Amino acid sequence: MSAEPKRLRARYRRILRFAAFHLIQLWWFELFLPRLGLSRVAAVGRSSRMRRLAQRFHVLAADLGGLMIKVGQFLSSRLDVLPPEITKELEGLQDEVSPVPFEDIAAVAQADLGLPLSQAFSWVDPTSVAAASLGQAHRARPLAEDAAAAGFDAAMVKIQRPGIDAVVDVDLAALRRVGRWLSHIRLVSDRVDAPALVEEFAATSLEEIDYLQEAANAERFATNFAEDQRVSVPEVMWERSTRRVLTLEDVTAIKINDVQALRKAGIDPSAVAAQFANVMFDQLFVHGFFHADPHPGNIFVTPTPTPTPRSAVSAAEESAPDWHLTFIDFGMMGEIPDTLRNGLRRVFIAAASRDGKSLVDGIQDVGVLLPSADTAELERAMTQLFARFGGMGFAELREVDPREFRQFAQEFGDLVRSLPFQLPENFLLTLRTVSLISGVCSTLDPRFNIWDAIEPYAQQLIRDQRGPAVQDAARQVAIAASTALRLPGRISETIARVEDGRIAVRTPDLERRLIALERTGRRIVSAVLFTGLLLAGILLRAESVALGSVVAGLSLIPFLHAVLPRRRRR
Repeated sequence: MSAEPKRLRARYRRILRFAAFHLIQLWWFELFLPRLGLSRVAAVGRSSRMRRLAQRFHVLAADLGGLMIKVGQFLSSRLDVLPPEITKELEGLQDEVSPVPFEDIAAVAQADLGLPLSQAFSWVDPTSVAAASLGQAHRARPLAEDAAAAGFDAAMVKIQRPGIDAVVDVDLAALRRVGRWLSHIRLVSDRVDAPALVEEFAATSLEEIDYLQEAANAERFATNFAEDQRVSVPEVMWERSTRRVLTLEDVTAIKINDVQALRKAGIDPSAVAAQFANVMFDQLFVHGFFHADPHPGNIFVTPTPTPTPRSAVSAAEESAPDWHLTFIDFGMMGEIPDTLRNGLRRVFIAAASRDGKSLVDGIQDVGVLLPSADTAELERAMTQLFARFGGMGFAELREVDPREFRQFAQEFGDLVRSLPFQLPENFLLTLRTVSLISGVCSTLDPRFNIWDAIEPYAQQLIRDQRGPAVQDAARQVAIAASTALRLPGRISETIARVEDGRIAVRTPDLERRLIALERTGRRIVSAVLFTGLLLAGILLRAESVALGSVVAGLSLIPFLHAVLPRRRRR
């Protein structure tokens, strides 16, 4: 057997040995000892065990490279599945490895391009600009005819590492086997669909090693911002691009988190933070197609070389800054499909009405909870959340004691991890992207508050969805009204049946209690009508201020009936 197959088999066995050892440890402490009544013993040192597990995986991933680094980065964002001791440790796992010798990389390029690099380009720098677990990048100068056709004469050639396809296949085979093991452990299978999680990761990874897919992503992203002066995207040289070789325009500029370089260029870092946040939220909320790996290495701030004469620009462009954001590396992109948008709309409506049960139902519609989920505790937690924070605006939320937020977040996080709670991939990418946005912006401007940046987009999303929202609100009002109209009749029918002797009465003061019940029932009806009319009025104001105000005003009548005490009859 040659050296390469032996190396791949050893890699496969090493991954499985690591997984088997820690699964046995999990079984011993989390299943076997509790069955012997030793739950307290098992709980001792749980946090440190989790931290050591993450540290050992960190070492394994850095040593093996390949998909293992991607696995660590993937797991670091699975706050819905893993305890914080693991996700925190894996946050620092960087996709940086030693570069492959230039001769080996050149051989990969020659095999795909059909000619040596020396003939495909007039010059290629043998020293790599960046080396990652899947590939590395080199600066190059295109041939004159290629430069003329592409429109640029400075290029960046991204080439996959030799044998990476085989490494990815081995890593995915090992991960699929581990996923099957996990599916037989009830402690895990009750909380997460491990094989589905592996397939989700596999789909993302296979797309990332297809450079033609990345090139298509870059062009789609560029199309979305074609008329936007805030953003630029490197051009693709398709004649020198294949599945394993990608040639792009070299757009290297000031790294977005290089505060000193920005100030030296006369660029305000806080303005860059605001612009970056706006651009990223445009991707999320307007285009629905977003860069899912916006770390500082993938975004440049590019100064405008020569200012455009004022007479040649529109009034709207006069105040535009003399710099723009340049995005690179489109291997990891996220998309928000219509089904997810519709599910999120239902979640927003439930949140607006502070209805914990409807919110949980909406979360299930989005596909977050597995069918086996017992949602009673989650409904209770969401109800408590609305009761404490539901009526607060962003400014008020910022005034809440951070310790209270941390305590609630810890309790809520423990609850989420106890449920079969699994975020859809694109939803996960959205959360990860927002986290990266916040980190980059906070580096540029310590006073940056992500709530201020999100609020206009959240309001716009609700306005864009106001038609369906009004329909849903009207439907809820109709249901409430129907219930309200039937409730007095049912109470009266109950009283009539008592009077007719169709219900046996043994309590002497039942009539008094039924009168009190009827009075309470009518107040409940009024409260339901008040809530329905008020919610409908608020949502209808987006369509018509006058109509919404009238409907909201009408809610005052049932409100007064519900809250004002009535004089008892003598």
